[in-house]
Amino acid sequence: MANRWLRPEVYPLFAAVGAAIGICGFQLVRNILINPEVRVNKEGRAAGVLENFAEGEKYAEHGLRKFVRNRAPEIMPSINNFFSDPKRN
Repeated sequence: MANRWLRPEVYPLFAAVGAAIGICGFQLVRNILINPEVRVNKEGRAAGVLENFAEGEKYAEHGLRKFVRNRAPEIMPSINNFFSDPKRN
């Protein structure tokens, strides 16, 4: 029975599902721990809506967003430049 599910053709599916579960888990933990709008403890829920814009800005402007802000939206810039730059032809 186990041999039917552990064929080599199924490994990419396991990897894709595992990556998706990992990304969802990361986002869940990130939101529970540092999102200013999520309050898990009783005191935080009793506080109601807080007008703490600095904490929200800190959450929204994380390190990855700051890193990619001024970069071109390319996955492989050197290959894109090689095929699209007219000066090379």
